[in-house]
Amino acid sequence: MLGAIIGDIVGSPFEFTRHKSKSFDLFSPASSFTDDTVCLVGVADALLRDVSVAECLRGWCRRYPHPVGGYGARFREWVFSDTMGPYNSKGNGAAMRVAPVGHLAKDPSQAVSLAWHVTAITHDHPDAMNGAAATAFAIWMARSGAKPQEIRGKIESDYGFDLSRSVDQIRATYEYSELCLETVPEALVCALTAIDFEDALRNAVSLGGDADTLAAIAGGVAEPIFGIPKGIEEEALSRLDSDILAVLHRLGAAIAPNEADAANGT
Repeated sequence: MLGAIIGDIVGSPFEFTRHKSKSFDLFSPASSFTDDTVCLVGVADALLRDVSVAECLRGWCRRYPHPVGGYGARFREWVFSDTMGPYNSKGNGAAMRVAPVGHLAKDPSQAVSLAWHVTAITHDHPDAMNGAAATAFAIWMARSGAKPQEIRGKIESDYGFDLSRSVDQIRATYEYSELCLETVPEALVCALTAIDFEDALRNAVSLGGDADTLAAIAGGVAEPIFGIPKGIEEEALSRLDSDILAVLHRLGAAIAPNEADAANGT
């Protein structure tokens, strides 16, 4: 999940700038975690403690009522309501916050079912449910050792996304969008065609779209494929609050036994 948070931090200064180049400082004084990180941590905390995702996510977002970037209008209404249910959103927030599922799921079917579970509380439109499931499934496949080309083929066949374009081809015509259908395929291409973790983030920001969310999705998938360079990890961790770091630590401890079992073939 740290890969998604790093993507959020790296993309944060470019969220509304329509930046169309891979040339930029990976971190600057303006680089900060945003609402994307708050939502990622809220989902992870709920799954780790096996509590209501809606209640936990609301709690985290109320703890950070004015994050960098800010919450979407409908989501903010949901956060500060005790009774509001899902509102048929097809937004990319569904895929942005789902990375913990890909790390905690024990098999592909659980990756999909958990993705639906954490998404349906707000983003219950089929496009959002599909985008979240595809993202979680891609992360699960990468953690299980699948190669990028294998992941691309599986996502295309199972979820109907076109992942055949290059980053350069996407960038040439891409416009800002907060829709899952216009964010998830592009972010997956950024991760699955990258040469390393940093390149995945630069790909995502360079599209000139919803940069922090594109990079969060791409970073979440790129992390298990490439790993995270130590210098990038340390810089990102230094920008996180202690309560967020505590959830990341608990997530790492929960993931470790799963990774050991996979290494042992059990």
